[in-house]
Amino acid sequence: MSSVLFGSILSALSTGLGAIPILFLQGTLTHRWRDILLAFTAGIMMTAAMLGLIPESFKYGGIIEISIGLFLGVLTLTTLEKLIPHIDLEHSKSGIKFDEKAMLIIAAITLHNIPEGLSVGVSYASDISDTGNLIAFAIGLQNAPEGFLVALFLINQSISKWKAFLIATATGAVEIIASLLGFYLTSIISFLVPYGLSFAAGAMLFIIYKELIPESHGDGNERIATYSFIIGILFMIILIYSF
Repeated sequence: MSSVLFGSILSALSTGLGAIPILFLQGTLTHRWRDILLAFTAGIMMTAAMLGLIPESFKYGGIIEISIGLFLGVLTLTTLEKLIPHIDLEHSKSGIKFDEKAMLIIAAITLHNIPEGLSVGVSYASDISDTGNLIAFAIGLQNAPEGFLVALFLINQSISKWKAFLIATATGAVEIIASLLGFYLTSIISFLVPYGLSFAAGAMLFIIYKELIPESHGDGNERIATYSFIIGILFMIILIYSF
């Protein structure tokens, strides 16, 4: 219980950690660096899903359970995408501009954090606690640039830096609740573990391919974003086999 709570808090608060630079930033973030960050986190999450969640789910179930879980994760994210207003980043080499209203953005980010929190909780429900730590770390890395982008948008809406920082941090707090929910459900109903792990993998893969990779390839930075993606994969592989 203490492990899942600690891991979920760390992954959730990474949103606020990523927003810290906004307090010292004088200008705005170029799309080149934004694309590098997004591609790097995509590589981190890809490795966590393929070398962490899916192999772990095989220990508790077979290909049927894993296939069902994967598709449920993808369908859930597809449904959320249709119901929740999506953040479209206007591609511009000078910086990042948003055309959505502030409250709409905050609601969208908060609700999109729910499946990420579930991924962390479900991972801790497995017998090997390292899987939970791995996924919490991967989600945390993904949350950091997300928190930065949210805070940056809010500042562009004439919101003070400290308020933008606090709001960005709060958007990640929902992951703590979702993580505990995922942990308790799979702990109490053990047969849900392989479904839950593969569900989390499907959700992460959807985010990677549908959101992170396309948004890192819109401003002529495809090559450096690809390098960053591969570096993210190698970085996570080193962590997995070192710890």
